[in-house]
Amino acid sequence: MPDTHGAAASLLPDKLPLMLTVNGRKRELQVEPWTTLLDLLREELHLTGTKKGCDHGQCGSCTVLLDGQRINSCLVLVATKDGAEITTVEGLAGADGALHPVQDAFIEHDAFQCGYCTPGQICSAVGLIREGHAHTAEEIREHMSGNICRCGAYPNIVAAIEHVMGQAAETAR
Repeated sequence: MPDTHGAAASLLPDKLPLMLTVNGRKRELQVEPWTTLLDLLREELHLTGTKKGCDHGQCGSCTVLLDGQRINSCLVLVATKDGAEITTVEGLAGADGALHPVQDAFIEHDAFQCGYCTPGQICSAVGLIREGHAHTAEEIREHMSGNICRCGAYPNIVAAIEHVMGQAAETAR
């Protein structure tokens, strides 16, 4: 029987050209077709704030913002996102180094213990607030349910998000 698998694989290019804006910086890249966004961020761009947890989209440790929407970066083939804008936890701080309000609130409310899930939790919280779907603690818990914290810091995470949402409501008045 002929080797059709090997023939098909040889038709794939070794690397694909890709343009991304990562944390406000335009990047021209060459990526292997099977590279996930998570692996690109960690291994190629050395943005290690984004964590590899389950690598199956079930824990949320790898959450980043893709064109402003929160996504599990372990599930995204980066070759499909040419032209996209990516924001990682490293890109949330201001140009002057000032922390994002969600980062400040996580510190103020002690919304982390071991810290492994914290970058994904923070990126997810920023996306959640931008989406505007959650207005109560119960809704925050529901919309953050894709981000697992094995240490159980959930009450403090919810308090931090409520704090930032309250600040945003005050500013809007």
